[in-house]
Amino acid sequence: MVNARTYPLWRELAMSEDLPKEALKTVIESLCTPVTTPNGFDSQADRWREEALKAALPALLARTSAKRLRGRLLVHADEKTLVALAAAGTVTTADVPAVLRHRRAWAGLISALARHPGQVEAALALLPRLSSHEVEHVVRDWDPDRYTRGAADVPVPPVPQELFDAVLEACLTPLAAYLLHPEPEEGWAALSEFSKDWSLDLAGHSGWTMLARCPERWAELAAHPTLGAAVQHLLLDQAETQALEDARVRAAGADPDSEKLPADPPPALSEDLLLTCLPALCLPELAELPNPQVTARRTLHHIAHRVHKNPRLVALAADQLHAAADALVNHGQLLSPTEKQDGDRDFDGRILRLAEDLALLSANPDHLAGACAQLACLDQPAVVSPAPSRTLIRIIDNVDPDHDRPAWLLERHSEHRRVQALTALAANPHTPRAAVTDVLDGLHPAELAWIAERAGGPDWFLGAAAAVPIAADEDDGVLRLVSDWSRCTRSFLCGSWMSTTDPIGTPSGWTKSKPACVPRARSQASAAAFTYRWSALATPRALRPHR
Repeated sequence: MVNARTYPLWRELAMSEDLPKEALKTVIESLCTPVTTPNGFDSQADRWREEALKAALPALLARTSAKRLRGRLLVHADEKTLVALAAAGTVTTADVPAVLRHRRAWAGLISALARHPGQVEAALALLPRLSSHEVEHVVRDWDPDRYTRGAADVPVPPVPQELFDAVLEACLTPLAAYLLHPEPEEGWAALSEFSKDWSLDLAGHSGWTMLARCPERWAELAAHPTLGAAVQHLLLDQAETQALEDARVRAAGADPDSEKLPADPPPALSEDLLLTCLPALCLPELAELPNPQVTARRTLHHIAHRVHKNPRLVALAADQLHAAADALVNHGQLLSPTEKQDGDRDFDGRILRLAEDLALLSANPDHLAGACAQLACLDQPAVVSPAPSRTLIRIIDNVDPDHDRPAWLLERHSEHRRVQALTALAANPHTPRAAVTDVLDGLHPAELAWIAERAGGPDWFLGAAAAVPIAADEDDGVLRLVSDWSRCTRSFLCGSWMSTTDPIGTPSGWTKSKPACVPRARSQASAAAFTYRWSALATPRALRPHR
């Protein structure tokens, strides 16, 4: 048993270059044996032992070649220490079996081992031991000290090409396998309709993170016989978004104080690459999924989202988009009349998204007319002008003079989406004009005002909206709320206190009038007293019970 006070001496002895080889076993056993006393385990003394062992571990491993002794030392090293020792070459692939007897493989260990050319193949053999979300970290954490590395430090070697290719393939394989067999998992039938959105399974964040690191290979990978479909889906979904984000990051770094949005970057995908990705554009792998009323609607929205990101697809794949839209509408019966169920909060959102998607993708007059008819069945928007806040009026002196206009109020709470979708349908040359004008006749006055001020649709549409007859006694359809203060002054006090004031500056109408709701008036008077900083005598006077 080692005296706990001598552990600093054992540490110095282990780190000494003059330590005889024959004494290594004794030193290792002393530093690796937990501290015990006649009364049991000594936690404080064992912490001293662990600190001494951690400091001496690199020196002991560098001088020890026996597998049993090295295994004894490796058991006591944490993951961070093992990664550092593997990066330095002290821990090698020969030590991996001893490490894996007590730990599972992790990305940092594989990265550290692969830094040495002779160990790349052994590191590749460890990749299948990682879970799918950890594989990409082998490349991401290649240089864990990249943010703290100084100019005088030795640079990290580049990622070996064979390791990069293996990680890329491992990240793309799950998506490629799903596209081959997009079958529902166990328990899928019990999920909600939103959770059954199969198109969301194409995200493949790890796969895209690896693809983003090698844009020069996109054309080659998109034509890959096994992984090509997965690459095409990821490029259509992520490439343009990533290019826009990168442009914004560069603009923010160049001028952090600028509030202007950067100019749109050049397209991330060339026209030839877009043509290569056309087989995956309309998600043919998801055509036969169960529950078509859900999957067809979501797939149609996914295709429209891709076209929004890549506007050149409208001209490059017009016929393909029109055929896909028609097939999805028919397969999912998306235009069949349905009634809104209690608790279905996404009913309006589904109809609005469907109308917007068809306006972008469809060339079928019947389907476009059906989308217009569904818009006409939606509830009228509730256009409300909130009561003015006296506090905000005192603080904000640059209020927009048009803040109370019907079109502005409609946009404020996203109530303009119905008329916005109708404008998109009107801009589609295949939409029957009669179907659009039928919807115009039932629009809210504020929606007609929005078309006149903000729509920017075709001339015939603007003219038809302006020609909608309005009753002579009809207002702008805005419900304007009155503040409690104004309502009290108008209804309860009848304006008497406005001109009658006590010598101390308290409106005498609060105590002389007889409002219908005395507690409410009393609370409003109290608020006014504190707001306008009346004198100390004003508060008890305002709160005095009415007799």
